[in-house]
Amino acid sequence: MSSAAAATGLTSAEAERRLASTGTNAIQDVAENPVRRALGKLWAPVPWMLEAAILLQLGLGEYFEAGAVAGLLLFNVGLGFFQEGRAQATLDALKSRLPLTASARRDGIWKALPAAALVQGDVVKLSLGAVVPADVRLLDGSVLIDQSMLTGESVPVEAGAGFATYAGALIRRGEAVAEITATGTRTKFGRSAELVRTAHVESTEQKAIFRVVRNLALFNGAMTIVLTAYGIYLAMPFPAIAPLVLVAVLASIPVALPSMFTLAATVGARAVAKRGVLPTRLSALDEAAGMDVLCADKTGTLTRNELAVTACRALPGYDEAHVLALAALASSDGGADPLDAAIRAAAHAATDWKLVTFTPFDPAKKMSEAAATGADGSKQRIVKGAFAAVAAIAEPSPAASALVDELQAKGFRVLAVAVGPAAPLKFAGVIALSDPPRDDSAALVAQLHALGVRTVMVTGDAPVTARVVADAVGITGAISATVPLPHDIRAEDFGVFAGVLPEDKYALVQALQRDGHVVGMCGDGANDAPALRQAQMGIAVSTATDVAKSAAGIVLTEAGLGGIVATVQEGRATFQRILTYTLRSIIHKVVQVLVLMCGLVITGGAILTPLLMVLMMVAGDFLAMSSSTDNVRPTPSPSVWRIGNLTIAGIIMGVFDLCFCIAILATGHFVLGLSTTALQTLTVVTLVFSGQAIFYVARERRHLWSSRPGPWLIASSIVDIGLFSTLAILGILMTPLPALVVAGVFGAALVLALVLDTVKLALFRRLAVA
Repeated sequence: MSSAAAATGLTSAEAERRLASTGTNAIQDVAENPVRRALGKLWAPVPWMLEAAILLQLGLGEYFEAGAVAGLLLFNVGLGFFQEGRAQATLDALKSRLPLTASARRDGIWKALPAAALVQGDVVKLSLGAVVPADVRLLDGSVLIDQSMLTGESVPVEAGAGFATYAGALIRRGEAVAEITATGTRTKFGRSAELVRTAHVESTEQKAIFRVVRNLALFNGAMTIVLTAYGIYLAMPFPAIAPLVLVAVLASIPVALPSMFTLAATVGARAVAKRGVLPTRLSALDEAAGMDVLCADKTGTLTRNELAVTACRALPGYDEAHVLALAALASSDGGADPLDAAIRAAAHAATDWKLVTFTPFDPAKKMSEAAATGADGSKQRIVKGAFAAVAAIAEPSPAASALVDELQAKGFRVLAVAVGPAAPLKFAGVIALSDPPRDDSAALVAQLHALGVRTVMVTGDAPVTARVVADAVGITGAISATVPLPHDIRAEDFGVFAGVLPEDKYALVQALQRDGHVVGMCGDGANDAPALRQAQMGIAVSTATDVAKSAAGIVLTEAGLGGIVATVQEGRATFQRILTYTLRSIIHKVVQVLVLMCGLVITGGAILTPLLMVLMMVAGDFLAMSSSTDNVRPTPSPSVWRIGNLTIAGIIMGVFDLCFCIAILATGHFVLGLSTTALQTLTVVTLVFSGQAIFYVARERRHLWSSRPGPWLIASSIVDIGLFSTLAILGILMTPLPALVVAGVFGAALVLALVLDTVKLALFRRLAVA
């Protein structure tokens, strides 16, 4: 835009034409219909199996059983539904960062316009405290701009004509006129919002549930076909085969598995909440267990996001306290300039100098100055600013120049201080400022390393600055300063990624995920939101913006980073609880179908009815969810789902359990001469007792007596065993059995537990189940 055009801005007609062409200066709203979200929960492997079972039961006229299964289905859907919707919350927070109105020049006059109505080419005024409404290029004036929420730079930038800045930046000082260069989703801020909207990674939980259900469906589906074929071979009528198939389908469904993931994560969330961590997505606890790479933003995460005096070097004739006192006199008191605030905070020593006048920082001169009088009444001029600017009015000082070069090489921001009655002034010393690491950052990196998690730094800062902080907190490895990042980048190749923008952080997380890593991303600003959303475990620190907090999976509610270690430890404990339930489900579901098959061979009829199967599903599967509170030992390294190995272990242990069930069934049929309905009761009791044996064997990776079970788990076992023993002995909903027979099965189940425990140890070592 020419200077003449800039003076008048756009005409209203031209602005309307551009608005129609490019769209509003706003972030796209993609709120999902809650009804559609709820219906989507019905479209998944476990719901499919439950829905098929409901249809079969309705076809057979078993309405009570169909209602019970439908209740289980709705329970699972309800639990999952309320844990979603985080992407929309993030977009809402992003939009709240943009101003509602802006001062723009239209038709030659300044007008207050809605920010959404601004277009490329509009001329806007930026004043103290204003939020930049779009990407702009300054035309006139000078301002101090805080871009940390987008670029990650902790130090506000002095900007004048020609400087380009972005939507969402904050004006900390001054006033300027600027031309809009991009609006809406075309701004850097808008691209961050678009990345948040499209960010998606399939959770470990989703993949684990899908693979468990897939493996069970393949195995049990094949067994159901064999079962049906054998029934036809025996010339069983269709009314007898259909219930048999229905029982096989019901026996194959790990009905409470999704709910177990949710409940275990809820218990873990309550535990970490006591340690200063708020999970915003329950799946984050499961992801924390497997996290092996943590991408930590530098500014505000590993560092305090506030300037502090790192070093002060005095020249001959002065000491450090004197230099800081002089610099404090040339600094604003109570202003918005973070450099002046840092210097005043560091200047503890009292001075006998009396301030006469103070001239604030001038971007054109690149320094501030003060006039002061000493104790003897002498008048002195004190200047503080960029070394080159101060050197132009001071005596040459090779020593000062060497000190500046030394400190700048370490990535510090360096200011020079000079004093004297008149030019040329004399250098008093130099002051180095930086954004220092948090007190607990080094300890965090060390603790995570001990837990098998590699920490890499991701920052928009220059490589030199990043290296200084990395060395201070113990992050090792080469520095990558290539932007955009290579597609095939690996975590092992670098320890620091410098000079990156939001889309680079997002791409880095995706690249590490493609390389097979479970990635954690720790950040604090809107610039981190896309990467926080994409990472399996997004972590927002306590000082993070609302945007970052809503994008993250967990939010640290207390100062410091200790909550990250607590989350990893609790996540691994949660993983162990879910692993116990999953292994128990695999064994139990495989055995139930095989027992049906063997029972058909032994007795020539169905040894379970749909009603008994539903009863075991409702009581057994959901009581077993008490393992979500069990006492467990977290692993010292990242927890990984090895569903294939887990299935193999489950099948082999299931073979031993099957032999136990066949032996009991054969004894009842051939030795005790029980009727078909009594054999059905015996089968229920056998499956319940053997299921408890499996439960206690599966909960411990070592011998089953190596740790004490949780009180809720013990209580659920007592309820499960007591309930079915009572029903069997009293003949409620089933044919009664003698109490002695029930007690005998219980004793045999204890022996089964000891045998399975020995088999388990060998299997777990061989298959790396931990």
